[in-house]
Amino acid sequence: MNYILFDGPSRNNLLPFTFTRPVADIRVGILTIREKWEVYLKTTTTTVTEDYLSDKYPMVEMDENIMINAAFLPNLELVEMVRELQENQAIFKDEDIIAFYTKEAQEDIDFSRFEALEFNEDIIKIEHICDIFSKNDEAIQEDFNLLTKDRISQPIPSSNQVIGAEHIFIEEGAVLEFATLNASTGPIYIGKNTEILEGTLIRGPLALCEGAGTKMGAKIYGATTIGPYCKVGGEVKNVVFFANSNKGHEGYLGNSVIGEWCNLGADTNSSNLKNNYAEVRLWNYDTGNFAKTGLQFCGLMMGDHSKCGINTMFNTGTVVGVSANIFGSGFPRNFIPSFSWGGSSGFTTYQTKRAFEVAERVFSRRGLEFTAQEQHILEQVFELTKSYRRS
Repeated sequence: MNYILFDGPSRNNLLPFTFTRPVADIRVGILTIREKWEVYLKTTTTTVTEDYLSDKYPMVEMDENIMINAAFLPNLELVEMVRELQENQAIFKDEDIIAFYTKEAQEDIDFSRFEALEFNEDIIKIEHICDIFSKNDEAIQEDFNLLTKDRISQPIPSSNQVIGAEHIFIEEGAVLEFATLNASTGPIYIGKNTEILEGTLIRGPLALCEGAGTKMGAKIYGATTIGPYCKVGGEVKNVVFFANSNKGHEGYLGNSVIGEWCNLGADTNSSNLKNNYAEVRLWNYDTGNFAKTGLQFCGLMMGDHSKCGINTMFNTGTVVGVSANIFGSGFPRNFIPSFSWGGSSGFTTYQTKRAFEVAERVFSRRGLEFTAQEQHILEQVFELTKSYRRS
């Protein structure tokens, strides 16, 4: 069977992260949503997403296909139902479509003609950007069980202080000495070729993905995901780093999501709690306004390729778009549009030529190429976000 993940109605609520990727490629837990489905289904998937992303994330359609709403994270019960879908059947969770069977020849999909199958079990749905960190605890636990089932961890080096060793799993190539690992509050997954430097304090749940690392003396509280090839130092609590991003120095970051290719300067701090303990509001691209989150704790949402200088301070519930560059004293406003350059005293437009020069250097430091395909995506984001910039 051919499986295709589609963005669905949650896509706009997951901006700025879905400016540069389909919903399926959001990381929550240890794996991206796509990786989770592919592990469960034991096959590859393709994607229905925005046209400007389709070259990088293409769709492959065959005679028989099962379309899956990427906002829903898989579990054993759901995957079994998906595998058993037949022609003109669809799976729903309340009013939300999860998956449906379609043939290539079908041009119009009319769900009123489908047999509706109700999924009655609990399931994780990622439909708002704050869900990425607020549901990360449960997602780490599920991914940990999925990836470590019937497998044996590498031994924990004796120099480390350990609580709850049975909930710690170490992949090949990981290096860790003289750290403190407390898995009594949730599992700790230490991926391939990772490095935990001396003095790091970890309190699970934690996902340290392939090639990632912590700096000396880092303090990491769960539920935190440090994505592939990220480097993290200072104090971090309930943060999801997607991949290839750095917070290498001191400073606090909590209840936050950091995209790919971001860098947080030394002593960057983000508030995650308002002084009056009120509910946090976040910028919503769909409504063009700030919306209630239902959360008391919510920090920084930073889109891909954005960076901030030393001593940057972010207010509670700040949303930063793609390829923004923030610096200077004081608190910048709570919504910073994509391709903005400046800080609390104001912003100008960060022109694509300058942004691409930086991206090329950042990619080359990791032995990668900033391709024309990547450039095209960012050019489209620049155009899509023009209306948010004042100059």
